[in-house]
Amino acid sequence: MGGDRLKFGGEFRDAAMEHAFTAARLDETLRQCRLLFLLSAVLNTLFLVSDWRFVGTPHFFVAVPARLCVVAFSLICFLLVRRATGVGRALGATLLWQATTAVAVAFLVSSRSDLALFVVLLLPSIFYLVAPTPFRFTLLMGMGASVLMLVGYLGRGPYPSTLLGLVLVLVMLNFALSLVVIHANRLRRLEWLATRSERTAREALEASQALLERVFMAVPIPLVVTAVDDGRYLRANEAAIRYLGTPGAVDLAGRTIVDSISLDDRRRAIAELRASSRIEALEVPLRDGQGRMREAVITAASVPVGQGQGFAAGIVDVTERNAAAAHMRWQATHDALTGLPNRLMFQDVLTEALARRGEGCVAVFLIDLDDFKSINDTLGHDVGDRLLVSVGELLTAALAPGDRVARLGGDEFVVVAPLPPGPETAAAKARHLLQALQRSLPDLAIAGPMRASIGFALAPQHHDEAGELLKDADLALYRAKALGRNMAVAYEPAMREAMNARVEICGAISEAVAQGRILPFYQPQIDLGSGAVDGLEVLARWDHPERGILPAGAFLLALQDPETARQIGEAVLRQVLADCRGWRDAGVTVPRIWLNLAPGVFRDPLFADGLLERLRSAGLPPTQFGVEVTENVLLTRQGDQAGPALYRLRGAGISVALDDFGTGYASLTHLRRFPVDVVKIDRSFVARIGEQGEDAAIVRAVVALTAELGLDVVAEGIETLPQQEFLRAHRCCFGQGFLYAPAVAARDVSALLAKPDLRPAADAGQGGVVPA
Repeated sequence: MGGDRLKFGGEFRDAAMEHAFTAARLDETLRQCRLLFLLSAVLNTLFLVSDWRFVGTPHFFVAVPARLCVVAFSLICFLLVRRATGVGRALGATLLWQATTAVAVAFLVSSRSDLALFVVLLLPSIFYLVAPTPFRFTLLMGMGASVLMLVGYLGRGPYPSTLLGLVLVLVMLNFALSLVVIHANRLRRLEWLATRSERTAREALEASQALLERVFMAVPIPLVVTAVDDGRYLRANEAAIRYLGTPGAVDLAGRTIVDSISLDDRRRAIAELRASSRIEALEVPLRDGQGRMREAVITAASVPVGQGQGFAAGIVDVTERNAAAAHMRWQATHDALTGLPNRLMFQDVLTEALARRGEGCVAVFLIDLDDFKSINDTLGHDVGDRLLVSVGELLTAALAPGDRVARLGGDEFVVVAPLPPGPETAAAKARHLLQALQRSLPDLAIAGPMRASIGFALAPQHHDEAGELLKDADLALYRAKALGRNMAVAYEPAMREAMNARVEICGAISEAVAQGRILPFYQPQIDLGSGAVDGLEVLARWDHPERGILPAGAFLLALQDPETARQIGEAVLRQVLADCRGWRDAGVTVPRIWLNLAPGVFRDPLFADGLLERLRSAGLPPTQFGVEVTENVLLTRQGDQAGPALYRLRGAGISVALDDFGTGYASLTHLRRFPVDVVKIDRSFVARIGEQGEDAAIVRAVVALTAELGLDVVAEGIETLPQQEFLRAHRCCFGQGFLYAPAVAARDVSALLAKPDLRPAADAGQGGVVPA
């Protein structure tokens, strides 16, 4: 508490606080000193007049000089205090006045008059009660003045009989006056502490109020205080005035909340406010000061306003935020290029269509543009993008009421259409969509009409779940592309069965690759004239844990999957290189090894260099190897990728064979475009050459053509002696087939090569076929 800070004399224990107290009372202290010194000079001047009664007595020569001394020093101290700017000078002047006055008055009271006895008691009282000095100086000067007064009054005698009583009176007077001074000092300091605390609290409150006011006005969010009964704006910050006020307004006088918020929204806000005394993030349409409709979120709390009730509200304009959120939602659910719904939104569209299907059906048409990559590669991506936009517009124009179209990505679109029951309407719709796309687009410099493939599925005939229905349409689209493109194909359950079988076999083959069960087998290619082995074709075999060695036909579906085919090719190549190193180390001379290349390998522009590097690392010469490429690979867009790779291999010494010759188109063009060394006649032609029909004519033509071009020719699938003799008669030099040997494991190659002639004896019969 405040009293604990005070010493016995009533002054502060803390010197700094005491200095602050005296500094705060400096003006009052100087004013009191000036008044004290001036009254002392005036009163003593008046008493000087009364001192003339001592004229003719010895005391006259004592009283007048003493009185003049008091007057003189009072005036001197008065002048010193007038120039004082600090407590020290005022204290010095006061002590000087007390000392000189006490000494002078001691001489004056030596007269022992009745008035002198009164002065003996009065002067110490003045020093205690009037002189503004610290307690220690007050006590010192008061007691000193009492002693001087007593000494001056008694003089050299005689001493009155009341001497003891006079001394006791002076002692009691000093004691009592000391208590009065102590009490006064304590009161003045406690009052100063209280005043200072009050002033500090008031200043802090005023500063806090000023800060709150500045913050309230400076907050960039509109803040208002509104009366509940009539909606008047009672207070508003600058942001609120700019937002809700008319242009140039300095306040919101004359405006109410009804000018900004509809009556229904206001009632809703007031109801929520009365229910919970707060409004938490209420989003409402709001009209700003310029009359524009905005979207705002209001958060408010109830506050008392005088005798009534109001609420303080913060207003956050979310118009731009909502617009940005809507734009982001649009971007998340729409294709940026065509503006059509994307895959994400399509899922919701399809699910909603299925939910509203009723007694009818819902058809999903999955549309893929044919040869779109060729357009991108030849005409550029800008033309490709414009084509996609045009396709989106054509499909949108072809829609019936209730139909929806979306772009799933790339060149793939989808249409969802509610249709009457029956597959006929869906087929008619598919034809209509194809016709809509088969329009010339001269602005895009695309030759001929646009072509597309469509796969479609129906709910509930095929599936009634969105994801499964889309899979059905995707399978139908896959079939449309496999059948030649530019057509629409309906889903059939057999398609999913085939896909499931493909997935199952691919999984099994991937597991077999990991277990090392995909092995290379070697089928000899012989010289039909001598029967000697001229080459070995590498054929993939599956060492099935239950069914034994299976030929490639058993996992043909896996070979149609690019990734699985790559895994099979990698496993076979790795083992072939190991077998070749083993034969080399064992001193076995093997003829040329022919590797079948999967179509997917040509997607890798570094395939040829990688193969040559692996041969080099294995220490095997490239001239010991050949590669076989099917004609269908060269017919597709991979032909452009295959050409450089084949030339690179051919230049390194690896021979190139064109497999399944005659089963594709433009075979003569391939013989001219690609570095072909060997042509292999497909087994489908060889199987029927004994019938002397078209197949025999084709074989004769191929043999003659390759002879003219200086190419070797190998006939595949020779199974009978008549087939062998026909080929030899028409100068086909090489052949392979079960008539000579099936594909054998690496461990059996040495024994196979040891035979000088693999041709069967003439009496072996004409229909002898070596089982697989």
